[in-house]
Amino acid sequence: MPAILISLRWLTVLPLLLGLPWAAVQALDAATIAAQGNGRGAAPCVTCHGVDGVGQAAMSSPRLAGLNAAYLLKQLDDFASGARDNPIMTPLATALGTDERQALAEYYSQLPLPEALRASNNITQASIDSVGAILATRGRWSDSIPACEQCHGPRGIGVGAHFPPLAGQPSSYLASQLRAWKEGQRRNDPLGLMGHIAEKLSDSDIDAVANWFAFVTRPIGDKEETP
Repeated sequence: MPAILISLRWLTVLPLLLGLPWAAVQALDAATIAAQGNGRGAAPCVTCHGVDGVGQAAMSSPRLAGLNAAYLLKQLDDFASGARDNPIMTPLATALGTDERQALAEYYSQLPLPEALRASNNITQASIDSVGAILATRGRWSDSIPACEQCHGPRGIGVGAHFPPLAGQPSSYLASQLRAWKEGQRRNDPLGLMGHIAEKLSDSDIDAVANWFAFVTRPIGDKEETP
């Protein structure tokens, strides 16, 4: 047996021999998968999402660090089942076992946000009056578009398992998802809410609100809200 496979197997067995709780073993497994893949077709998560799970704007890869574990698990399960389609994530999620998806969701939910995402000094009057800010905080009721913050919380902090944080996500990722909902390519949200909203947004609206949430950050110490 190759030495690398032996060492990976010992990464799982050794904590049990040392009497560590199973949660710690799961965390270790998830960290290994995130950094090295699972050896069965799932590539390392860090390739796209970064070592700290903060995503990569150039690849339109989202931040995973600090997101709700139930939300992360649902997305992985949806990729695996085909309810959400992505040419990269679908085969990766399919190659992960149920326990591995659960462990990864818990692992990324516990990763801290980088300090840059927790600053709170970048809001100016000009940005507050921008199209993106208006859509995010007030909506556009003349077109039956509610404020994003009504579901995703103040400044896009995120609410529970169904409404993930938007603040600090790469604008390229947010825009790509809004366009996917608008074009009917993504449908795995509660009651089809996002599809109904996105279809009323123009391309310039999408870019504006995506740029706003990529720009806005939440105050230090704030955590994702729960319903």
